[in-house]
Amino acid sequence: MPTSNDRPPQNRGLTAIVGAMSLITVLLIVQIWLLSAALESFLSGNRHSALPAAIFSGVMFLICLGLYAFVDRVDSEVRGSENGR
Repeated sequence: MPTSNDRPPQNRGLTAIVGAMSLITVLLIVQIWLLSAALESFLSGNRHSALPAAIFSGVMFLICLGLYAFVDRVDSEVRGSENGR
């Protein structure tokens, strides 16, 4: 059974990218759900839940931004190792 060190860098990079993109997808779905729930709550007159929802949505945005930076870095490293052959 091959270990992670036996695989070429392109496959390891692709695995990391797929994992990060899956996390981004889940976080964005949760963020859309949070936005719709917070907006419904706000419009029904429950105004005290809007600020915590906005803060949590901002935190999730920062996590997605960090994951995007990770994907961009891994992609550039993999492409750099392909050109270095």
